[in-house]
Amino acid sequence: MILQVENLTKSYPSAGQQLTVLHEVSFGLQAGDTFAIVGPSGSGKTTLLGLCAGLDRASSGSVRLNGIQLDNLSEDERAAVRNQHVGFIFQNFQLLPTLTALENVQVPLELRGEKNSAQTAQGLLERVGLGQRSHHYPTQLSGGEQQRVSLARAFANRPAILFADEPTGNLDPDTSATVVNLLFELNREAGTTLVLVTHDLELAAQTQRVLRLRGGKVVVENEVIR
Repeated sequence: MILQVENLTKSYPSAGQQLTVLHEVSFGLQAGDTFAIVGPSGSGKTTLLGLCAGLDRASSGSVRLNGIQLDNLSEDERAAVRNQHVGFIFQNFQLLPTLTALENVQVPLELRGEKNSAQTAQGLLERVGLGQRSHHYPTQLSGGEQQRVSLARAFANRPAILFADEPTGNLDPDTSATVVNLLFELNREAGTTLVLVTHDLELAAQTQRVLRLRGGKVVVENEVIR
């Protein structure tokens, strides 16, 4: 199993009390699965995604990612796991503004010490249709182009699992369709497990399984949206 989540709970101190934003969530995914997490704003979707990717640590419960138990790892150890096994796409792209598109895609490759990082990064940009834009900075790119750069960067490490937080949330319909097609093409070609957080039920319906959250709790698992 590529991802095993058991009784995951996350609480934060708020006004002298504990605010629980995620309540004992459990699910498991096999390699190559496509999976959507849906629910209203504030339901805990992004919190769950971050915990699964090792971006944060749960208050209780456990996450096992590609055979690695994340719960007691340090921040540096979790970062190393992400670099080896995880791709992440953010709604607001999170590209480094002082680096070109090519350099943004190169970063994870260089962190791994891979040779020919520039050549590999250029190939990934060409794969997402931005081969001619590799030397442009994020401010010189449209939102859709920035999201495609972030997609190329996410696949730079050939991740076992890709997490995408509202990958089409800031895009127009035509650009959204392009990004979605790329996500599922790369999922099929590389066998990468794909986990999406989305408000878009049409996008969720393209995945094999859907988990619906409300108030931080699972209300429906393995839902089919048609």
